[in-house]
Amino acid sequence: MRLVIIGAGFAGMYAALSAARLRDIQGASPDDLEIALVAPEPTLVIRPRLYEPRPETLTAPLLDVLKAIDVVYVQGSAETVDTESRTVQFATPKGTRDSLSYGRLVLATGSRLFRPNIPGLAEHGFSVDQLDDAIALDKHLHSLAGRPANNGRDTVVVAGGGFTGIEAATEMPARLREILGKDAKPRVIIVDRNPAIAPDMGEGPRPVIEQALRKLGIETRLGSGVASLNGSGVTLSNGEHIEAETVIWAAGIRAAPLTAQIPAECDSLGRLLVDRNLRVPGLDGVFATGDAARAACDDAGNSALMSCQHATRMGAFAGNNAAAELLGVRPKTYHQEGYVTCLDLGEAGALFTSGWERKVKMTGDVAKRTEQEINTVWIYPPKAERVVALASADPERVTDVSGF
Repeated sequence: MRLVIIGAGFAGMYAALSAARLRDIQGASPDDLEIALVAPEPTLVIRPRLYEPRPETLTAPLLDVLKAIDVVYVQGSAETVDTESRTVQFATPKGTRDSLSYGRLVLATGSRLFRPNIPGLAEHGFSVDQLDDAIALDKHLHSLAGRPANNGRDTVVVAGGGFTGIEAATEMPARLREILGKDAKPRVIIVDRNPAIAPDMGEGPRPVIEQALRKLGIETRLGSGVASLNGSGVTLSNGEHIEAETVIWAAGIRAAPLTAQIPAECDSLGRLLVDRNLRVPGLDGVFATGDAARAACDDAGNSALMSCQHATRMGAFAGNNAAAELLGVRPKTYHQEGYVTCLDLGEAGALFTSGWERKVKMTGDVAKRTEQEINTVWIYPPKAERVVALASADPERVTDVSGF
């Protein structure tokens, strides 16, 4: 029997850990149940931190962890899934094609930034979506030091006033002063079509965010979007042109394209609709998790968000349940009643909220310390020690934030 997991992000990593944990609990061997993880690199990209400086350091190796729990790593990029023959075809690093058959499949393929067909965006826009994108932005920012201090050199436009856009924008003043000198006067502008900043955060946290933007001198252009980009900056939908040598696109994500190959229903974000065990209805042997899945996470009508917090726990349940079917064990119903948000606000500290109503619990330096602990400790892989690694993947305990 073989369980194949596609993806080495937070959901894929925890799917592998949890499946191996259940195999160990049931006394099965790797010969009884092979667990294979397919990904281009055996590396976890710490995606929630890609807005920070030195993004090339924001990865964590997984190979030793996978070896410690007897999970087979298969290097390659999954290209097609045939749910009838139960095979996954992937491209190898050498450019050849290979395939794996599966008894159960866990799609943990993550998400990608949504880039609309805006004139000039592909040529002139940057992002912090993937590791290569963040590295390209970092190199570009450092190149500014060698350019004349005019024509928008010190201006950064961030398109998108949601979570990612705010974190990228509030980090920019300090990053630019480090590159251009402490006397530099960077100008950062957030552009968003919504009438208010952080539209998904609600009324409670918004005053804290607005105060942080004022403290950092960050401007906003609300109720207007980016109409076009060129070498001199951006033109907004209201006709305003802003000279800027740096434009960061942070306006929405979609499930990775592989989900579209699965003959099942998807939502408007491309996520596969799954049941409470994270199975894809109507398809034998297929589970989806993390940003690839839309799942109910409680009985109150809340659905899991495209976030690291939800992906890790969803991954643990999906891996457990896929292995459970192969081992003849009863699956566990996915649930994630606890929910917190921790928004980095650069030199203005951070914002920590609890519950789906996003009640403000911490702000400023206190929230910043919590945010840094979460992003530098909690979300990293466990130690490459079998007992420790397997113990970290109990689905009922992964990302349990009920204490907040």
